[in-house]
Amino acid sequence: MLRFAQMADSVAATSSKLGKIALVADYFRSLAPDQAAVAAIFLSGRPFAASNEATLQVGGSLLWHTIADLSGQSERHLTTLYRRHGDAGSVAADALPAKPAAVLSLAEVQSAFAEIAAARGPTPKAHILRGLLERATPLEAKYIVKIISGDLRIGLKESLVEEAIARAYAQPLDQIQRANMLLGDIGQTLGLAATGKLSEARMRIFHPIDFMLASPIDSPEEALSYFENASVEDKFDGIRAHAHVSNGEGRLFSRTRDEITESFPELADSLARLPVEAILDGEIVAWALAADDPKQQHALPFSTLQRRLGRKKVSAKLMREVPVAYIVFDVLYGNGQLLLEHPLRERREILAGLLAVPRVTSRQRQTGQASFDFGASDDEAGAPIMGAQVAAADAPETVQRLFAAARKRGNEGLMIKDPESFYTPGRRGKSWLKMKRELATLDVVVTAVEYGHGKRIHVLSDYTFAVWDGDRLVNIGKAYSGLTDAEIAEMTKWFLAHRVRQQGLRLEVEPKIVLEVAFNNMMRSTRHESGYALRFPRIVRLRPDKPAEDADTIETVAKIFERQQGG
Repeated sequence: MLRFAQMADSVAATSSKLGKIALVADYFRSLAPDQAAVAAIFLSGRPFAASNEATLQVGGSLLWHTIADLSGQSERHLTTLYRRHGDAGSVAADALPAKPAAVLSLAEVQSAFAEIAAARGPTPKAHILRGLLERATPLEAKYIVKIISGDLRIGLKESLVEEAIARAYAQPLDQIQRANMLLGDIGQTLGLAATGKLSEARMRIFHPIDFMLASPIDSPEEALSYFENASVEDKFDGIRAHAHVSNGEGRLFSRTRDEITESFPELADSLARLPVEAILDGEIVAWALAADDPKQQHALPFSTLQRRLGRKKVSAKLMREVPVAYIVFDVLYGNGQLLLEHPLRERREILAGLLAVPRVTSRQRQTGQASFDFGASDDEAGAPIMGAQVAAADAPETVQRLFAAARKRGNEGLMIKDPESFYTPGRRGKSWLKMKRELATLDVVVTAVEYGHGKRIHVLSDYTFAVWDGDRLVNIGKAYSGLTDAEIAEMTKWFLAHRVRQQGLRLEVEPKIVLEVAFNNMMRSTRHESGYALRFPRIVRLRPDKPAEDADTIETVAKIFERQQGG
């Protein structure tokens, strides 16, 4: 583990992307493949492979208290260290007492992580964590804590780890990327690369895969400047989800790679009755059912769907009050075939065939009958699953007309796609575009929270938030209105469990919660590190479906500012 930490420090000190890749590649070559596989997972900023459903459930508060206990340092001194470094791992390196280097192996750290994940409750987890950090040198502790926190902060993304594997074992990068996506395990991918067996990688259903992303645009003219013939769909005000279906089981995964099946059991039931193996891409929406007039069925606002989010148990009453539907617009894998490198127009044809496959209910299994009505049935729970309606457009006027129609239906706007586009997970190019309603909103990351006033004195209701400036977050505003009391109470629990330091009534927290905030206008300001300030910011909604790395950037802020200034 000490060599891993030393190498990681060297990577952090290297500004060149190629230099970072070279350091990691050399390190991989110096290890046996099984050790290098563990290192690859850790270098991806996670304790377990992506396909491993185990979670540590160790929040910032538990980490902080463990470091404080082992170091014997005062809260004031640790706070000073955090201000200097900005992450708990570096605080651990500075605060923990020096000790002779022991032989703490990567495998032992991985084993301790597995024990922490298996432990139930904060006390046994803290005991195992303390034992691990007691055995570690300060430098090793630095990276153990960083891995637990989920961010090494050394300028090394998983894509660079893939490049280092390709360089270390002289294998094609595209085959490394493909195997890692199929397996959801960069350690196993390294093992296949080391033995020249990348072609043996097979799709592993039920592990989350990155989503293809869309770029925002301002006008129909801009949309058609990227491709002449556009494929156009409504942009729904719901949450994006991948659906994995296999052997009579359906599971749903959000953009944050979290499984959300429990929040939508009726969708899982409907998916389970699709007698094929597939990975679908679509939008979960609150759905107005009108059995007597299907034309009156439509998506409801996101505020309605919010009542279903994050629930481990969903009552029959809530399912009746907030019915949902899954609108499918793409397929990544179907009928045993990986479809990412098929054009969108072909994927749509395959998707139509998959959704037309007869679903089979328990009664039909007994009678030998089948139905082509894929979705809810009379004898079993379920919810509608339907393909997205697609239109073609080759002129700005057509796009504008479709946009107006989508807005009239109560939807956010349009998704405009190149029919020839491949599905590129985790990438935001110009093949998929989104044109939304013209409101001044930003997706931001919460960096600090404060206790409120009056009746909110016991809850964390005032949120400081930031946008991305390169690979760092810069604060741009603070808001305290927009969420319900129930949402604030729930978020207070989360923030208390994920605080990294506290000063009086103010807590700095792990930057993982995304909000959509609205504001009246924007101005230049030295008050915030971003150089901008928002006038009358208010929280529109929580965005549990969006990972922090997908929040808006300082470039988007500058663009909005220029537009407001008439630029």
